[in-house]
Amino acid sequence: MNKLNLDYVLLAAALLLSLIGVAFVYSATHHIPDQAGLSYYQRQLIWLGGGLVMAFIMYSIPLRMHEAMAYVYYFVALALLVFVMIASQEGAARWFRFGQFAIQPVEFAKMAMCLTLARFLAYRRAKLHRFSSVFIGIFIISIPTILIIKQPDLGSALVGLAIFLGMLLWTGMPIPRIIMVMSPIVSIITAFHWLSWAVFFLAFLLLLFLSKVRLLPGLIFFIVYLTLGMLTPVLWNRLHDYQRLRILTFLDPGQDPSGAGYQIIQSKIAIGSGGFWGKGFMKSTQTRLDYLPAQHTDFIYSVIGEEMGFIGCVVVIVLLTIVVVRGFMIAAKARSVFYTYIAGGLTAAIFFQMAVNIGMTIGLMPVTGLPLPFVSYGGSSMLFFWGTIGMLLAINRDWQEY
Repeated sequence: MNKLNLDYVLLAAALLLSLIGVAFVYSATHHIPDQAGLSYYQRQLIWLGGGLVMAFIMYSIPLRMHEAMAYVYYFVALALLVFVMIASQEGAARWFRFGQFAIQPVEFAKMAMCLTLARFLAYRRAKLHRFSSVFIGIFIISIPTILIIKQPDLGSALVGLAIFLGMLLWTGMPIPRIIMVMSPIVSIITAFHWLSWAVFFLAFLLLLFLSKVRLLPGLIFFIVYLTLGMLTPVLWNRLHDYQRLRILTFLDPGQDPSGAGYQIIQSKIAIGSGGFWGKGFMKSTQTRLDYLPAQHTDFIYSVIGEEMGFIGCVVVIVLLTIVVVRGFMIAAKARSVFYTYIAGGLTAAIFFQMAVNIGMTIGLMPVTGLPLPFVSYGGSSMLFFWGTIGMLLAINRDWQEY
């Protein structure tokens, strides 16, 4: 009997992904002249070590302590998000800098949102059929989400929504109700043209009728849907220029091939040129000649595709899929509602970032700046993902607890 009850498959998959990340961070940056101090891959190794320590800490802390401290984590996360904007003097307000290293409080906020939502939903399990529970859950994620958008970091803000949606699915809430919860976002997306908005608005009214929603919740959804649809042009104008360009470029990269569309075009070229077997480790041309932007962060999957080809891409996807599947398996077997919601929410965050990052490198998603889990260069994200692994391992250890 294994006293630790470790999920070695989950642990091995995450570690292999991290080592692959270190290798390709080195490949993507070895041609860059080394500045004073540590190189990118050396820093990534240090962050990997920190991630393993974080996993051990999260594994060692009793899960009941996280349950008791969930709301404390939430308010600490809010304070850090506010403080980083106040402390930032110029540019994007996202990092606390310590010499050559930087910490993004948004990664701690993701964990805090997950723990807070898990505690809230677990303690209102008998009332989850009520829309009041959903509205309070939306309120919980709205405050940090707004602060994250103000940084600005639209990609990370979407992770909070993914965690919330993943948890709603895990509670067993009926799909029509979840669709209604997500209807404000659909209203914003479809409101760019009156015809598409009108079609979805009629479908939304039909869904309200078939779901037999009570008058007050139905009226609230109706007002929110209608209001956001009308405010979409205002929201669009409030976006930063680069955010609007990312959305327009996603729809048509060719409209600005030397500007906003450059990243997606070069990423597709890099992946496509790798063929089946790839050009070989450290033999990429798009990377070495600096045609591919953000090659060690947002677009490291493109580097893997160029150097290791289709096979390398499949290996990364398989390893990430193993992590996601094992995470959901742990969530499914946990007897504690709080534990299962944590595992489901954190695993949903990994899956969402995996899908968005890989999707944007092949042109199926807009460029959001979300890193590829365990692989992309970045210390804060490494700490978050390995903290997630530690949490999942702890839940797997204590799955019999109620």
